[in-house]
Amino acid sequence: MASKGKVNLTDNKAIESTKGFFGEFKAFISKGNVMDMAVGIIIGGAFTSIVQSLVKDIISPLLGLIGGMNFDQFSLKFAGIKLAYGKFLTATINFLLMAFVLFLIVKAFNKASSIVKKDEEEEVAAETKTCPFCKSEINIEATRCPMCTSELRK
Repeated sequence: MASKGKVNLTDNKAIESTKGFFGEFKAFISKGNVMDMAVGIIIGGAFTSIVQSLVKDIISPLLGLIGGMNFDQFSLKFAGIKLAYGKFLTATINFLLMAFVLFLIVKAFNKASSIVKKDEEEEVAAETKTCPFCKSEINIEATRCPMCTSELRK
């Protein structure tokens, strides 16, 4: 018998609950959604460095031509401390560019998936037709309605 406050490892319920927990964890990890999320995070990290380079190495210098300096160099000294608000502006531009590119990717994906769905719906709709007499759904090649036995024109 297990003493109060301690877990008896030979207790079958404790072993089953541990197997159940690890079994659930294994099922969770092996699901496709978790793997998709992991790939998305890794690609997102790589994509972040690309966008940061775009902002830091291309956009900020071009904007610096207008303002006379790079955003990263903007700072303000106040009460003996340096506030690097230029780096904040660069990070904000970074975020907006990343959000814009992500918006374009999601929009393109949604458009592509809606085109595929329309094609699938057209294929399904082409397989059946509606009887003009009883309004039941019948095979598109039928010459007589199986529900009301009316003759159908082709």
